[in-house]
Amino acid sequence: MEPQAKRTVILSDPNGMPTGSMEIVQAHTGEGSLHLAFSVYVFNADRSKILIQRRSAKKMLWPLIWANTCCSHPQDHEAPEQAGERRLGEELGFSVPLRPHLSFVYRAEDPQQRGIEHEYVTLLIGEADENIRINADPHEVAEWKWIDLDELGTDMKEHALDYAPWFHLGLRMIIESPAVTWN
Repeated sequence: MEPQAKRTVILSDPNGMPTGSMEIVQAHTGEGSLHLAFSVYVFNADRSKILIQRRSAKKMLWPLIWANTCCSHPQDHEAPEQAGERRLGEELGFSVPLRPHLSFVYRAEDPQQRGIEHEYVTLLIGEADENIRINADPHEVAEWKWIDLDELGTDMKEHALDYAPWFHLGLRMIIESPAVTWN
């Protein structure tokens, strides 16, 4: 049996320009190293609901916390949209076309002191039918659900720590942005 290759992330400057690579655990520990990432937000056709997931208990950071549809890191020479579509398939067993919205830098420390997220993250928006067949990978996703945006907003205010910090930031940026195009 061949040894499994170590996963790496692409390091970046604050403008999203690649500066090198680093082993994924190393990038998420210590002070955290700024690296490229993406966050996928899949809405239903009338944009009244979003598909969210509770992260697997096996996740190093923010285990069993609710987050956006999926998120991860692009591979070398992979556009965020390509990476997001690939990762949707890996985590949830389906893929839809994704459009980039905007990118921003954030840094958050895991509340259980397991590590740091420090990412130049690109928000990706997609649309799917609520009856789409989902086949979630249990190593990545503990559970998933479609939720009404108004209900989600209320719950995120009342139970803020039940949701990943990047989800709070990204969802607000998408909802409040006049630049969001849905076609």
